[in-house]
Amino acid sequence: MTEEPLPTHASSGVVRVGDTVRRPSGPWTDSVDALLAHLHGVGFRGAPRPLGRDGQGRQVLEYLPGVAGSPDPDWTDADLRELGGFLRQLHEATASFPPPAGAVWQRAIAPDREDLVVHNDPAPWNLVRSPAGWALIDWDFAGPGSRLWDLSYAVQTAVPLHAGRPVSASLPGLRAMAEGYGLDGAGRAGLVPLLHRRVAAMVELLRDGAASGEQPWARIWTEDGSYWQRTADHLAEHRDDWAAALGC
Repeated sequence: MTEEPLPTHASSGVVRVGDTVRRPSGPWTDSVDALLAHLHGVGFRGAPRPLGRDGQGRQVLEYLPGVAGSPDPDWTDADLRELGGFLRQLHEATASFPPPAGAVWQRAIAPDREDLVVHNDPAPWNLVRSPAGWALIDWDFAGPGSRLWDLSYAVQTAVPLHAGRPVSASLPGLRAMAEGYGLDGAGRAGLVPLLHRRVAAMVELLRDGAASGEQPWARIWTEDGSYWQRTADHLAEHRDDWAAALGC
């Protein structure tokens, strides 16, 4: 069957074949497949079903129709509230996942804590608006983390919070995602410092990748490094604004 290359942010060699997606496999793929099988088993439909391997040893996944978000999305506050609720459902589903013995995960950035297995990259380019609702693709970086670690990155990239957007324009979306997720006072207070910490970790990953020549981080640093550095500075500078918007 015809292979159609699919655009990805940090992966290569990903193609669509009919109603499936084929991805190069790695030491982490069996663990990712176990996670996706668990999600399907508990009724979570916002992730592709794992379908084994093909003749080339590639991971085979269900193709999820829909439209992925842009790097600078213009989702409404209602969209963002739904997205917050979707991430809460995801974390409720992964909380009951027992990782297989000897599970291997592909870790690019160390999380703040390891409370449960999370997606670790729930950014707009991995979020698909499908006929059935929200869905997450590209699970290669799934692994142990925390709810707020996942949520902080989703908030920053989906609202979005960055230096090119007025703070006042970002605050309603920030509140909408927190409300949709159902964050209590402690969760809101914990989210605020992680908004900066998560992006600062991204800057460190990309800068180190550029210094060592490791791909795709070196390429992303060349293309987008200034964006991530400005965003980290912006999040730190306006920390009091984020806290006030969340009522903490």
